[in-house]
Amino acid sequence: MHTLDAAARLAATDPVAAIDSLAWLADALAEDRAAARFAAWGLSTVIDENVGAAVLPRAVFDELHRRAGLEAEWPVGNAGVLHVYGYLLSLTPTPYGLKRERWLSGELERACGLESGALLPWAGAETLLSRATAAASALLARDDAVTEELVDAAAFRAPGDAATEQTGCRTARIALGAPLPDGGAALAYAVDGRIVTMFPVADPGGLRAGLGAPRLRWNAA
Repeated sequence: MHTLDAAARLAATDPVAAIDSLAWLADALAEDRAAARFAAWGLSTVIDENVGAAVLPRAVFDELHRRAGLEAEWPVGNAGVLHVYGYLLSLTPTPYGLKRERWLSGELERACGLESGALLPWAGAETLLSRATAAASALLARDDAVTEELVDAAAFRAPGDAATEQTGCRTARIALGAPLPDGGAALAYAVDGRIVTMFPVADPGGLRAGLGAPRLRWNAA
């Protein structure tokens, strides 16, 4: 943990050195790039909806995407890059604690029904992105997942356009796993069939009741 804290502090001024100081992180980014695993993840903004500010410095955002072999235009990037690996280097406090805690506390892996340590970033023979993709995909395949149809305002044709006016629709999916004895559950979220995020939820019933009208959620872009 102390090594990760040190790397997160260093990343603010020297992201290349910060990532290189964590051999497992540098290796994971290279392996996931070679295996094209980031394609399973959608788009996310690095501006957190809870704090209204970026949870990563621009230089870290750029370096992570460079290593992933992806082009990204700040503040929107690949959700796998940001939510899986970027959050590990974030020092921005949120109402729910540091973003990295989902991968470190053990709460998410328990909620997913996985063994202890199954989602630790540096554990196991597979990368964290590979393990997170498998866990999120299993949740999103649940029969009780909620599907939302999102109207994409940007896809409307302008009046008078030579082309026919049309409504662009996007589809989002919200999945909650089986509740733990304490009532908590794991959540996975996808847009247009690509994963955006996953995290533990203390009150899944309250979350379902408070969803309201369909919209992009949890920093999806």
